[in-house]
Amino acid sequence: MAEANGPLAGLTVIDVTHMLSGPYCTWLLGALGANVIKIEHPQRGDMTRSIAPFHEGQSLYFGSVNRNKRSVGLDLKTGQGKDIFRHMASSADILVENNRPGVMDRLGLGFEDLRALNERLIFASISGFGQTGPYRTRPAFDAVIQAMSGMMSITGEPGGGPVRVGASIGDITASLFGAVGILAALQERSRTGRGTLVDVSMLDAQVAILENAFSRFLNTGQVPQRIGSRHPLVTPFQAFMAEDAPLVICCDTDQQWRALCRVLALHDLPEDPRFADGTARTANHPALEQILAEALGKRPRAEWLALFEEADVPAGPLNSIADSAEDAQLAARKMFVEVGSARFTAAPIRMASLEAHEERPAPEKGADGPSVLAEYGYSETEIASFRAAGVI
Repeated sequence: MAEANGPLAGLTVIDVTHMLSGPYCTWLLGALGANVIKIEHPQRGDMTRSIAPFHEGQSLYFGSVNRNKRSVGLDLKTGQGKDIFRHMASSADILVENNRPGVMDRLGLGFEDLRALNERLIFASISGFGQTGPYRTRPAFDAVIQAMSGMMSITGEPGGGPVRVGASIGDITASLFGAVGILAALQERSRTGRGTLVDVSMLDAQVAILENAFSRFLNTGQVPQRIGSRHPLVTPFQAFMAEDAPLVICCDTDQQWRALCRVLALHDLPEDPRFADGTARTANHPALEQILAEALGKRPRAEWLALFEEADVPAGPLNSIADSAEDAQLAARKMFVEVGSARFTAAPIRMASLEAHEERPAPEKGADGPSVLAEYGYSETEIASFRAAGVI
């Protein structure tokens, strides 16, 4: 194995994840330098390997979130497979799994089982509903979580139907909170010498990022509704149409609001009592939206954006994915990286220790089994016997 760079170099992660909510977490740990060993079924592998589109025979879905990992095909339902897994876990720093609660325990590979072998092991479980509660054993996918959390109820245009957020934020948010929990557990372990169980629920994580919507409801009884691109509390804070293309304007302060009015030559607007402050502007947003839309429709987007930048008004183009892929700022930040022969988004973290770190392509199924097992002390004869028995 090539020597890793990054803040997590030297840490070994056993990855028992599939689909998205777990693999995104372990991709990030690998991008930060951890040695990530992905455990897959010897025959089936991670089911996302079969999801189109493909690049040079590999699923782009799988390839994106399984970079920086090595793959070991290991049948955890066999006695030998479990023994090998226990041996690997006995010296690992972190284990991440996203099976339904109870699966790892039934295999005899749960937190308590492995803690008996390795008290320093951090055992992170990412699941739809967490390890406790009446829903704990239910299956869950991103859209189910977006629906149950309330996210879909506030996403979409007024009067329209519920809309799923366009990215899989149910999965990815849980992965990010999982990574935060793991890093916190590492810090705790540095003090106590002991690992711990990190329990992250997709539903909990989605509710956590709905903080504003829930704080308003829990304290005022107001039920948030779909309001399109608008912000519920700040106005103007939404998408508008310029003469030729859409843009977004966000004015959070009185200074920004007055600067916007100057650029749009709406000099009397700041003195209009309907728009005197943020609360008034939000209460009277239909009238204000009509006035701003009419003004913005008189010039092309590029002209407006140049004027807004000069006046320090927060604004930007409403880009397509294709537009963003060519954005100069993202290029300067190296947010799109070549990994092997494919291109993916990069980890959005800049640190001196990551400057020399290069991401590695996602592995072929079980491709690293022999070399990884050799690192754990298994002989060529033993590895050959595991393969013959279908264990690896």
